Amino acid sequence: MSKIVARDRLIFALDVPSAAEADRLLDRLHGHLSLVKVGLELYTAAGPDMVKRIVERGMRVFLDLKFLDIEETVRRATARVASMGVDFLTVHANRKALTAAVQGREGSSLKLLAVTVLTNFDGNDLRDMGIQRTVQDLVTARALLASEVGCNGVIASGEEAAALRQKIGPRFTIVTPGVRPAGKGVDDHARVTTPTQTITSGADYLVIGRPIRDAADPAATVADLVAEMQSAFDARG
Repeated sequence: MSKIVARDRLIFALDVPSAAEADRLLDRLHGHLSLVKVGLELYTAAGPDMVKRIVERGMRVFLDLKFLDIEETVRRATARVASMGVDFLTVHANRKALTAAVQGREGSSLKLLAVTVLTNFDGNDLRDMGIQRTVQDLVTARALLASEVGCNGVIASGEEAAALRQKIGPRFTIVTPGVRPAGKGVDDHARVTTPTQTITSGADYLVIGRPIRDAADPAATVADLVAEMQSAFDARG
């Protein structure tokens, strides 16, 4: 088994309001990152051109648009994403949406990740939506659905990663947002873990944004995170 390279498993959430600010941060982080998340804020501001510019920098793109719509719309939109050279796309874990996305990416290398339960949700939020299940039960059910319809992995918090790994096996990808270095606070996430906790639990990729974006020295912060992640991956074996 080849060694996991932590630098390739850190996804920087480039949550900024403009292409100019995104470019400034990417310049500062040149050579330190290989994977960048483009979410709703930046995509709304800069669109597909921002994705193209990141790809032209030699970096991989995680497009976090959380598709959920009628099948034809999801199918066609996913095909457009696949044509942009994106590595990962998020889709809400609804059977029809996931199935349409799988159809839309056919013939491409685009990897589809099902959004199970957002990391700012807890049991009370689920009950407000009329869902009488625990977070863990719902995450597991949605992960099994994603695997069944042909997705590559899921988005899930570090709190669910260990139980998920037992249910879905070693080859299904777990991507975990809401990761914070020890002592750095939780921001608006309800279910938060440190990089070491997250990897020990079985996650494959970590999404980290504000601790890097808001750091006085983003490159040094990335270096510290990658070092911690590498130690955890090595220990996990």
